[in-house]
Amino acid sequence: MVKRTKGATTPKLSALHIAATPDDLLLSALQQGGDTSKTGRSLVTFKEGAGEAGMKALKTRHGLRVASARDFTKQAVSFQGTGDAEALVFPEIGVALVSGEAAAARAMTKGFAAAADSPVDSIDPEYFMYASGVNPNDYLKGVLRAAQMIYADLGELEEGLEQPDVVAEVAGATWGLTACKVPPSTKNGTGIKVAILDTGFDLGHPEFTGRSFVTNTFVGQPVEDLNGHGTHTAGTACGPQSPAGPIQRYGIGFRTQIFIGKVLSNAGGGTQAGVLAGMNWAIANRCAVISMSLGADGVPPQPSYTQAGSRALAAGCLIIAASGNASNRPAMIAPAGSPANSPTIVSVGAVDSALRIANFSSGGKVDIAGPGVNVFSSWPRPRLHNTISGTSMATPHVTGCAALWAQSSASLRGPALRAKLIATAKHLPLPPTDVGAGLVQAP
Repeated sequence: MVKRTKGATTPKLSALHIAATPDDLLLSALQQGGDTSKTGRSLVTFKEGAGEAGMKALKTRHGLRVASARDFTKQAVSFQGTGDAEALVFPEIGVALVSGEAAAARAMTKGFAAAADSPVDSIDPEYFMYASGVNPNDYLKGVLRAAQMIYADLGELEEGLEQPDVVAEVAGATWGLTACKVPPSTKNGTGIKVAILDTGFDLGHPEFTGRSFVTNTFVGQPVEDLNGHGTHTAGTACGPQSPAGPIQRYGIGFRTQIFIGKVLSNAGGGTQAGVLAGMNWAIANRCAVISMSLGADGVPPQPSYTQAGSRALAAGCLIIAASGNASNRPAMIAPAGSPANSPTIVSVGAVDSALRIANFSSGGKVDIAGPGVNVFSSWPRPRLHNTISGTSMATPHVTGCAALWAQSSASLRGPALRAKLIATAKHLPLPPTDVGAGLVQAP
């Protein structure tokens, strides 16, 4: 890790430095009147097998002060702990973040990687990322508000799709779990590590008492979820089998070990580097399934995400992401957003209880579908539960089923797990560009 010398003057860092929070970066973009889809920093993707050479080149050839995720215990990166580093390397995925100031000073553009002997495969701008369903304009407004006002906005995350004033449902199982054949499954996720990269989790939620959690924040805020999105997605993927009281079962992998990576702030936004840091951490900890109900619409497949997905598969991990909620069917079908549009990442579309495609579900590059309309799951206290809609809700259904399949055989890891999910999906009479192989099914 790059460290400051004891007693030295703290260096003045640019607004686009490695330790900047998502809100800092967005405020900087607003002040400069630039493209608010990009942070102003750069992501360097190294060639296959050239990670060590790439890190060395950043130090020696380009004179950058470099930190590595390996400087942190179990690669649980703290961006604020990188000191005055100008670059931060994620070794598990072969990607590095470079500060905006350093990239500009060294003219680090796409042409920078053209040399035949360069260990660099690609240099690309870093994008902002959002919880699927968050309108970037709404996030911009949220960043400018006082922190205490954010909590008052909870429930607006899915752009009007949420069902207000939800009450506890009768015992049984949610329609989504039933459609995915979860209740009759004999599997529960024992021994399987599942990473949920989202807005954090309500660690004091009473229905998760006694569960094993490993947590880290990548946004400079506590892991505690003041948004709700992360608690809801984690609840579907890993929630309890039998909630107390007349509550439907809403959780799939109720014996999984849960890794919570807070890669999105309480306002629902984050950066591509924060998501990559979470992916790197989850892979370093050998999480068999990595769930990401987040992304950015209108962003083409990113080399850094594609590489991360490839490295995950090689390490026996599988990354699953929401296709996005940008469609307005039947008038307009939006293409899947990033990172779901990367070929090495499983992209999830959403269907309703009649197994029809959800009107908001983004299409094109979709691998599989999950229940994503009126999904009941956990929510931060004091509410405890909520019913909302989105491909964000479909994704953890696929994640939870993947964990059950992973438990069923030690051979079902990485590419084999992906193949099993696709092969066992329930065929739907809908275009593959909407639902991929069909509706995910539990073993």
